[in-house]
Amino acid sequence: MNGLGPDVFALDYAAEAERIAARLRETTARELHKRGLVVAISGGVDSSVCVALAVRALGAQRVLALILPERDSASSSARNAQVLAAHLGVHAETVDIAPTLAAIGCYAARDEAVRRVLPGYREDWRMKIAIAGGSEGAINHFRLIAESPDGARHACDLPLAEYLQIVAATNFKQRVRKTLEYYHADRLNYAVVGTPNRLEYDQGFFVKNGDGSADIKPIAHLYKTQVYGLAAHLGLPECVATAPPTTDTYSLAQGQDEFYFALPWPQMDLALWALEHERPAAELAAALDVSEGAAEAIYTDIRNKRRSTRYLHLPPLLLSEEAPAEPPR
Repeated sequence: MNGLGPDVFALDYAAEAERIAARLRETTARELHKRGLVVAISGGVDSSVCVALAVRALGAQRVLALILPERDSASSSARNAQVLAAHLGVHAETVDIAPTLAAIGCYAARDEAVRRVLPGYREDWRMKIAIAGGSEGAINHFRLIAESPDGARHACDLPLAEYLQIVAATNFKQRVRKTLEYYHADRLNYAVVGTPNRLEYDQGFFVKNGDGSADIKPIAHLYKTQVYGLAAHLGLPECVATAPPTTDTYSLAQGQDEFYFALPWPQMDLALWALEHERPAAELAAALDVSEGAAEAIYTDIRNKRRSTRYLHLPPLLLSEEAPAEPPR
């Protein structure tokens, strides 16, 4: 692998777990002035590691886990989240957010956009959207993939207006979840934990004022590879410690690489690390067994996503120098 391989992610997991737990404890009490932590757990590895670190930092009695399924969630997601909560001894509350989403038009708006490009689509069909182009050096574009009850697959390119409406509608899911997280945080005087890993945080794979909103993000510096390593070190149940990353947003099963990233997460981690450490494209190409041109396209896609999602990281912009950027302490 020409020196560029999984060993670049080597980490003292015992020391890192203790360091994060200590910082969580200190930040919650001294900087945020909160009594505990709220973590929404999805059954995936990122939120599982975050809630485990929260318990290590403050104890199970000062951590609230929320399980927030909806109509399109995989049945295994809530089940695995419940296994995790029982394993950690943390109190978990489950709220089905589907009625709220239906009431505000999430599903109806999404389906209306789908039918504009696929008129035969019905409520008993399943669907997802998939990204294409970026890893080949082209402009990213999206395709609609739908499956009828008889198993027949239908695929077509998504025009911009329909793509934007589908994404806007599904973003309700993350924003409603965050509303519930902050309700419980306000009720208990707790802080809200955000769960993105380094790859998601760097590439803007989150919804502004949805899963991107939080008071503290304890694993945003860790590559996905390291998050899996930490899950193993913490002894989390296998169903969450080895769970493949999914969006769990659309009714058809969908990997994160299919929806957003140019590559599956192990290769995406390596590409991001290589770019951050200024490794030449030829070295990445050798590590991934692709052409140098393909490696350059991956670097370009990472840079493009950073640029196009920068606004997600920004606080509200102030239009006068008279307004302080941060209130006086």
